[in-house]
Amino acid sequence: MEPSPVDIGHMYTADRPVDCGWHRIHIGRQPIHDTTGELVAYELLFRSNARAEGASARGAEATSQVIVNAFSEFGLERLTGSRLCFINLTREFLVGELPLPFDSGSVVLEVLESVSIDDQVISGVRKLSEQGFAIALDDFILGNEHERLLDVASYVKLEVSGVDPEVLRSRVAVCRAYEGLLLVAERLETMEDLAFARELGFHLFQGYLLGKPRVLSLDTLEPSRLRHLELISKLADEQTDMDEVAATVTADPALSYRILRAANSAATGLWQRISSVNDAIMIMGTERLRHWVTLMLLSDVVGTDGNVEPERMSYILTRARLCQLLSKSLGLPSDKAFTVGLLSGIADLLGVAPADLISHLVLSEDVSDAVIGERGPLGSVVTTAKAYESGRLPDDRIDESGRLAHAYLSAVDWSMNIVASA
Repeated sequence: MEPSPVDIGHMYTADRPVDCGWHRIHIGRQPIHDTTGELVAYELLFRSNARAEGASARGAEATSQVIVNAFSEFGLERLTGSRLCFINLTREFLVGELPLPFDSGSVVLEVLESVSIDDQVISGVRKLSEQGFAIALDDFILGNEHERLLDVASYVKLEVSGVDPEVLRSRVAVCRAYEGLLLVAERLETMEDLAFARELGFHLFQGYLLGKPRVLSLDTLEPSRLRHLELISKLADEQTDMDEVAATVTADPALSYRILRAANSAATGLWQRISSVNDAIMIMGTERLRHWVTLMLLSDVVGTDGNVEPERMSYILTRARLCQLLSKSLGLPSDKAFTVGLLSGIADLLGVAPADLISHLVLSEDVSDAVIGERGPLGSVVTTAKAYESGRLPDDRIDESGRLAHAYLSAVDWSMNIVASA
């Protein structure tokens, strides 16, 4: 049964907790029909407000927000029912730099036309396909290297309106050479567009003629970012007891709900319902839980107006990524190094003492020492990263400047890709 507007209501009706703010979240949902006119799928889209007619933010943050809102706020089953769900992915998700914390299920992963295709992307997409995900190529045209993914794709989306008929025929002919490939006609704006798409033998149809994206809104509790940080710090420590993790989650009603929704989602590959946060955590496991919390933090970077502060986010993420890269060459745990760099960058940016920033976090001793006093092996990584950032590399480290420069540029590139628009 198709979800109705009544299904998407207020998440909580009880008195609002004092320490949790409320906010309204949004998601766009555009229908996709088959040759008989039956509704068979939805494409989920980033929307910053209830009246938005397009995406005001793009890139990894927007994708993260769509995933988090769909799976852990609205609930995928309430958004799409038993139908397919198309979700746009940026390069970071395709190559594995950012996690997909759910199993294939009924989700179709769209490779955006803005993604530059190289060997790393092709390898990442093939791995996703091997994991059972259906792949769709969005806004497909000839000659932009996306043809290299035709043999692994299940769907190809082709724009119809405004495209020269012969050009469209040639694109369809190329796709027809791949057995089992389903063609999706998108940007259908007139009855003539629809008739031509049917003549060319398209299997699925999407466009304003059949249905504009509808923005669904939901009032929900806003999870505490402190809880997010606390949870990530615990998950980065392999010695952390899962009961401690559960205690951190349950201390925040909104975060608890998100985790429960994520674990109970139709696309997580779990076949039983989960009755408690503890059950959800145990079944999801440390790695998948860490993936979800990472995406939740990233999705929260996009505010209610869809705006992002790229310089501030890039500063923090560059520090964290640089520490992670340096730690690998020293044989140190990269997850811990990333966390230390992240907390260090946040403290610097906020202008607060690191000790004050982490005073409410229960960190392992090596992580705490590294953040507060830059002590221990992890602390030396932070010291080196900060020195290189400021151009104050000690004389006895000058010989390493070439290696550090490469790591720093790599970290900058990674962080800018994360926060920049696609």
